[in-house]
Amino acid sequence: MSLRTTALAAVASLTVAALAIGTPLARQAEAQTAFQTAIFAGGCFWSEEKAFDDVPGVRSAVSGFVGGHTANPTYEQVVRGGTGHMEAVQVTFDPRVVSYRTLVDRYWRTIDPTDPNGQFCDQGPSYRSAVFATAAQRADAVASRDAAMRVLRKSFTTPVVGAQRFWRAGEEHQNYAKRHAASYQAYRIGCRRPERLRAIWGDAAVS
Repeated sequence: MSLRTTALAAVASLTVAALAIGTPLARQAEAQTAFQTAIFAGGCFWSEEKAFDDVPGVRSAVSGFVGGHTANPTYEQVVRGGTGHMEAVQVTFDPRVVSYRTLVDRYWRTIDPTDPNGQFCDQGPSYRSAVFATAAQRADAVASRDAAMRVLRKSFTTPVVGAQRFWRAGEEHQNYAKRHAASYQAYRIGCRRPERLRAIWGDAAVS
């Protein structure tokens, strides 16, 4: 049984906390804001979600799946293989506060971009990394990738590809690191994520 499966089993009986409802004035202001989205695949979506959750300007980070050919895939289908999906995070952000380029720059520091087969202890097709960029985002994504490669002085295997349909994962996976801090911490340490990211990125690592 994997570290992630053990963590999920430990919290299977817990319910998801209800979302707070904003005031009418706040909802109206939100509706008038031109939010944008960014999609990153980087191994464990619990970790990618956590890496973007508290960034100023980020409205939400949602765990899910991208890049496959099966509609409405379940977690079990994706990790079993055959659907073509990767675990990913969809980041909704306010470009007046944080730019897409800033988010891509941060993304590289959350992964090992030289591993073509997965991330850290999570290996296999569903844990591969990629930036899914729209036509408008592609130039910034590629420039960010080139700049990060110059920092590491290594070639990256993480590609920048065209945007594809994002499918939200089940509620048991959303905000996992915050809702189940002890289980997530056990997974994170067992996977040796902080040490391995520091070995790659030094003090710039986002673990």
